[in-house]
Amino acid sequence: MADRTLDPAHPDHAELLLGYLHRARTNLLGALEGLSDHDVRRPLTPTGTSLLGLVKHVATVEAGYLGGCVGRPFPEVLPWDTDEGYAEAADMWATAEESRAGLLGLYGRTSAHGDASVRALGLEAPATVPWWPEERRRTTVGWVLVHLLEETAQHAGHADVLRESVDGRGGADRDELGDDGWWQAHVARVQAAADAHR
Repeated sequence: MADRTLDPAHPDHAELLLGYLHRARTNLLGALEGLSDHDVRRPLTPTGTSLLGLVKHVATVEAGYLGGCVGRPFPEVLPWDTDEGYAEAADMWATAEESRAGLLGLYGRTSAHGDASVRALGLEAPATVPWWPEERRRTTVGWVLVHLLEETAQHAGHADVLRESVDGRGGADRDELGDDGWWQAHVARVQAAADAHR
C-alpha cells in the first residue's frame, strides 16, 4: 500500500478499501507460493484447514458478498455453494478433482467481479446479506466490503501461520528482523519464558 496515495481533501474510500483488500488477497495467495500440490491441500490443523481450502473458502465468500448480496450475482455456479455443501464444509477444502490452478483462477475471477461491483455501485449502494441477523441484514456495499476485508485479512493471517508450520517460512516481513540464526535464538527465548511457568 505504500504506493497508494489518498488525497485527504477528496478521499476515495472505495479505492482505499479495495487497496487493503488487494493486499490481504496477495498475502493469502503468497502463502501457497513454492509449495507442492500436496502441501497446499493437506490438512494442517485438527479441523482440516488447508491452504488451498482457505483460498476456495475466501473465493466462495467473495462471490456471495460482492455478488448476490449487492445485486450483481457472480456468473459462475459454485457446486459446493449449497446447504449440503456447507454441511460438509465443502468450501473449506479442495477435492482431488479440483485443480490448484482452477481454484486460484476462480479466486482471481471472484476478486475481479467483487472489485467491479464496488466500483460500479459505490459504497453507499444498498446490500442485503440474507444470512446475517435480521436487524443487520439490510446494509450497504461499504459495510459488506469492510466485512469481506476483515474476513480475508483474518484468513491471510491463518495462511501465514499454516505456511510457517509447513516449511518455516514466515510472512512477507520475516527477513526484516533477522536471519535463520536470529529466529532460532528468538524461539529459544520464547520457549525459555514459557518454561518458566511450568
